[in-house]
Amino acid sequence: MQDHNQPESITPGFSEVSELIRKNGEICIITHHNPDGDAIGSVLALYHFVKKRGKNVCVIVPNGFPRFLSWLPGSELILLYDRQKELCDSRIHSAGLIFALDLNNPKRLEKACDAFCESAAKKVLIDHHLDPERKWFDVVISASETSSTAEMVYDFMKSDDPGLLDREIALALFTGIMTDTGSFSYNCNYSRTYRIVAELIDLGIDAVDVHQRVYDTFSEDRLRLLGYCLSRKLTVIPEYRTAYITLTREELKAHHHRTGDTEGIVNYALSIEGIRLAALFTEKEDRIRISFRSRGEFSVNDLARRHFLGGGHKNAAGGDSYGSMEETVERFRSLLKKYHSLLK
Repeated sequence: MQDHNQPESITPGFSEVSELIRKNGEICIITHHNPDGDAIGSVLALYHFVKKRGKNVCVIVPNGFPRFLSWLPGSELILLYDRQKELCDSRIHSAGLIFALDLNNPKRLEKACDAFCESAAKKVLIDHHLDPERKWFDVVISASETSSTAEMVYDFMKSDDPGLLDREIALALFTGIMTDTGSFSYNCNYSRTYRIVAELIDLGIDAVDVHQRVYDTFSEDRLRLLGYCLSRKLTVIPEYRTAYITLTREELKAHHHRTGDTEGIVNYALSIEGIRLAALFTEKEDRIRISFRSRGEFSVNDLARRHFLGGGHKNAAGGDSYGSMEETVERFRSLLKKYHSLLK
């Protein structure tokens, strides 16, 4: 029988983090490039919490985030590094304490990486990805079995000052947990995750409304892009129990692509009966970005780390390729022979 009893909290290092907050008046919170729901939910929740402690705090993300997260309280205060570089650099270098959330390596900050690494501030990592790059951080809070970084931020808040939790914080945390579990369909097989969600609902959030704001606000362009992916761009390889989708820059432009429009598309490929490995290849200006998903014991974290300069979770990971789309897909297909036995 599977053990669903996750440890009651992830506490090592929390007291040290509390002390760092107490000692520092200038605090910066940062997350990874192309931030998703867990990233934005986590940084906003911690922002509201630290703000209530009377600190001067800011949130920085390397680039824009999806429109379906822009309703979250405080999202309008987020600084975008690719548009406000000078201001962001100033805030990073003046901070006495920097939180890095939902990333396991400063490289995931992309253009903000240098400013982060050069800062003399104390640095705290809170993250649930595998293999954190510890050398860049003074305190590392890492728990790869936890549903989301948002759940870990909740654990910290409960250990530090649970009385500060309020509806705004609960909205951000619930959004992070909900999106990083695919509406509670993966990464959430521990009963404690649901107990936390129940406590967030008790703080006054409307879970149905949050779900609708995130998942039922597709633009027409985004919906047509999804339809195009499924009808024209989906490739299924039954012998390797694999399916993948490719999207070129021209195709994205034709569908008026905006940040977040490809979020979740890879999961449709994985939803096919019998498929154990799915991938979405998206052409960017300087690379091919790859999203991997898997079922069962096949580790896309290993696949991404070994072959595509990436990583993540066992069943959800990402990577990059600096070849053409054709070269990248051909390389991916050639690897399927190597992993054939693991995909059975």
